[in-house]
Amino acid sequence: MIAELQCVVLDCPDPVRLAEFYRSVLGGRVNEPDRRWALDENWSTLHTDAGLVLAFQRVADHRPPQWPDPARPQQFHLDFGVPDLDAAQAEVVAAGAAVLDDGSGGGEADAERPWRIYADPAGHPFCLVLHRVA
Repeated sequence: MIAELQCVVLDCPDPVRLAEFYRSVLGGRVNEPDRRWALDENWSTLHTDAGLVLAFQRVADHRPPQWPDPARPQQFHLDFGVPDLDAAQAEVVAAGAAVLDDGSGGGEADAERPWRIYADPAGHPFCLVLHRVA
């Protein structure tokens, strides 16, 4: 092993706003003191109860991805397992997410598809994925 992942960092125009959005999705604590980095108007963090740390970095000229436009690609995305797609969709939209693809394209495959695609308030795509318990 060469390194240990400390956090996942997302560029955005408003770090605290995006940290609060993800807190509403994942729970946890925004801007918990941590010796690994300083918190200021350009850097915010979310420490989740599962141990994951997301960080949010201000970028003055942030250009959000435009899914699925290859001219402004998503670069990466986050998947979140949920027990109920409809309930989770209502909650993330209420928290500030935009629906990019709710799987209602009309085809039979869409009706059976166990994921939906959203954008967070800074435009980063993420998916809600039906977490089926075996």
